[in-house]
Amino acid sequence: MRHPPTVTVLSGQDGCLSVEWHLSEPDGGRYAVRLDVTCVADEPVEAGLRVELRMGPSDDPRWLVPGVFYGENRVAGCRVRYPRFSVDDPDPERLESAYWSFRADRCATPAVFAWDEAGGAALVTTEWSPLGQAGVGFAVSDEPDGSHPVLRLHFPYREEPVTYDGTQVPRPADVPTYEWQPGERRSLWFTVYELGPDRHAYTEVLRDVHERTAPIDADTVPWVPVEQAAELAAWGLYRWHYRAADAVLLETAAFDRDALGERGDRQAMHVSWISGVPYAYALLRHGRRVGSASYVDAATAVLDNIAGHLTPGGTFWGQWTAESGWNAGWTPNRRRVHARTLGEATLFLVRALARENRPGWLAAVRSNLDVACAGQAADGSLGSGYDTGTGEVVDRNGTSGLAWVPALVEAAALLGEPRYLRAARRAGEYYAAAVEDEFLYGAPEDVDLAPTSEDGYLAIMAYVALFEAGGDGRWLALARRAADWTLTFRYTYDVDFPEHTLLRDYGFRTRGADQASPANQHLHSYGLICAAELARLGKHLGDDYYLASAEENLACFRQLVARADGDFNAYRGMVSERYFQTACYQPKGMLLTLSHAWCVGVLLLACEEQLG
Repeated sequence: MRHPPTVTVLSGQDGCLSVEWHLSEPDGGRYAVRLDVTCVADEPVEAGLRVELRMGPSDDPRWLVPGVFYGENRVAGCRVRYPRFSVDDPDPERLESAYWSFRADRCATPAVFAWDEAGGAALVTTEWSPLGQAGVGFAVSDEPDGSHPVLRLHFPYREEPVTYDGTQVPRPADVPTYEWQPGERRSLWFTVYELGPDRHAYTEVLRDVHERTAPIDADTVPWVPVEQAAELAAWGLYRWHYRAADAVLLETAAFDRDALGERGDRQAMHVSWISGVPYAYALLRHGRRVGSASYVDAATAVLDNIAGHLTPGGTFWGQWTAESGWNAGWTPNRRRVHARTLGEATLFLVRALARENRPGWLAAVRSNLDVACAGQAADGSLGSGYDTGTGEVVDRNGTSGLAWVPALVEAAALLGEPRYLRAARRAGEYYAAAVEDEFLYGAPEDVDLAPTSEDGYLAIMAYVALFEAGGDGRWLALARRAADWTLTFRYTYDVDFPEHTLLRDYGFRTRGADQASPANQHLHSYGLICAAELARLGKHLGDDYYLASAEENLACFRQLVARADGDFNAYRGMVSERYFQTACYQPKGMLLTLSHAWCVGVLLLACEEQLG
């Protein structure tokens, strides 16, 4: 083993624990490790264990904690605070530090990766150990030959230097210990992986973990079959989110229809992302398939409404609200509309147009794509934000411009416009560098320039579309790389929820769910928006890993869709946005008691794609 790990006893009493190592023979760079730990103290002692793997010198460790930490993790200029790696006078009060440790349930896979000048390494554990919940972490060791990355596991977990709870105010460090009794003996298991210099090698580790932890009862995870899930989601979207008077899909609907009623519903509609076109399109597909005029009419009204209200600059608006009408959305600059919101709305309006030839939809599609093309820079980059008054590009920060790519590709084929395909290919070449660098960021309006699972979804959709438009193997390779990065956010295990919590009592299984982002640490279902593309990628590659991931994603979110009024205190067809799997925002095991249009909508979309 290139870098053998060491163990430190974290206790106020020296020599209280005896540790014996048991190391397996290497299996392709994988080593299974067992620690037999015995308390040799004469009286009970509070102590924990830290496993450390000290690597060689590195100027850029490229930290990876799946779902939690990506390199620096927070770029300069990001207005949202969450944990950031910095060695330049870091300030923990600003959630900056040169070392971080996290509880295991924050992680999509409880693992930590880094690279030095010779290659990479990973430590992998499980959520729980005989000493309580485990944890992962990292640090740097400054030595005469440079800075050395240090990978860490903790038994029990430690959260330090501060704890992140979803707010921008850090909480005190959380450093539990285990009470050892004299003579007590415990065995701890973890895995060490030695990796080559290719920094994409993390995917082989995650594939290995995914395969080794596959449940034998996966077919029991969904509560309902796909057909029934589609029926429930369509009803939920129509009954609880559609407002005929305004022709909108309200972003949220409260579970509590008695104390809160409509006062608990958010009287607003984004044109995509958290409401709008993608979900109206899904309802349109469902309505046509089952012969429901009510669903078709509702979907058509929403699409007509959005397509009929463009900015003076020629794009969609970001959002409609009952209070102020059409506006830019959640961006601080009230004249800036977000590219991801625009591009996603355009893509699904193109798909609706392919099914229903409506002049207003066609005009809106052309107007938005013409703005995108007009703002494309010589290097191929598309805007990340656009001015509502002029349609000019406001900024090109991040990779949210990828949202335009599949819209351009599909519109090129539908409308016979090769210039759209040329623009998509130029953009694909530009954003390829970000995919190859393993850092995509800036897709959601609410977390600014943070890396998120949603950035990965955009990249999958973009590069699958480019490949299917021409068969170029480079696009297929980029789609695969984007999918691998995206799947770092996908849980490979079922979180163990505390007793007496809703998610435990309902037996919610988390394998196949995605961490939203390092900034928003809760599980969400948005990956369903590209479940079809992920499955097609698997077929193009002949690789069951991607097919299985897409299937697990849909299986996961066919749980906790309300089957009848009163199911988990919701109404029939409601679907929550947030499943709290760790200590962030709400206590672990809770469920957000709001139905979100996008959560109902992506479930309906994924079901219709599979049924279609």
